[in-house]
Amino acid sequence: MANGNASYLRSAVAWYGGVGLLTGLVMRNLALPPKYGRLIVQEMEAMGVRSLGVALVAAVFTGMVLALQSGVNMARFGAETYVGPLVALSMLRELGPVLTAILVGGKVASGITAELGSMLVTEQIDALRSLGVNYIKRLVVPRVLAALLVFPLLTIMGDGIGLLGGALIAVFERGVDWYAYWNTTFYWVTPRDFLTGIGKSVFFGGLITLVGCYNGLSSYGGTEGLGRATTATVVHVAMGVIVSDFFLTKFFLILFW
Repeated sequence: MANGNASYLRSAVAWYGGVGLLTGLVMRNLALPPKYGRLIVQEMEAMGVRSLGVALVAAVFTGMVLALQSGVNMARFGAETYVGPLVALSMLRELGPVLTAILVGGKVASGITAELGSMLVTEQIDALRSLGVNYIKRLVVPRVLAALLVFPLLTIMGDGIGLLGGALIAVFERGVDWYAYWNTTFYWVTPRDFLTGIGKSVFFGGLITLVGCYNGLSSYGGTEGLGRATTATVVHVAMGVIVSDFFLTKFFLILFW
């Protein structure tokens, strides 16, 4: 039992250390040529456009559920007018960036792990090394930069759709006045609420991509090991987003309040 715990601890330390080293290599290679602008655009299309449907569908139904649940419960206190601010603050500060990161991030990161792991198994990465190509700059940096741009954009669109879904439920299901809903929302919601969610989404984008890249580049055991790495990526992304969300929330509370 003790040997098993020690082995698990060693593997956990090695994994966190490996992700940290990869992060350092990515930061170092950001300033090195070439820039691979075309690859960044391609990765943005793969991450953003192909994931847009998932992000927007999740956002609109999340906003609708929030409005439905909060409207029913706040009606007990005669405070249905404040359904709008409640939905807006929940979406902008927490649910928008977190749900986008978990749903889209799991899809994106597992795809990255599968792609890079396949290149590792088929020795394509070794071929790049033999040709003198900086594979970190070529394979990892464009994905990280694309994620840093795509995830905030997806979060912004998801927030907007979620607020609209909440407004539709509040107006047509709970009988809240349309103009009162939006006036109350814009009165109570401040730019820092919006910036908090965007800041989280930027961090989540980098975290998700680095986890996917590291698990792909460190996979072993052939195709069977690649399957394990892809499955582990989904778990790592979900847990990483949830855990880091707490610390980011504490950080932004200290920063803005």
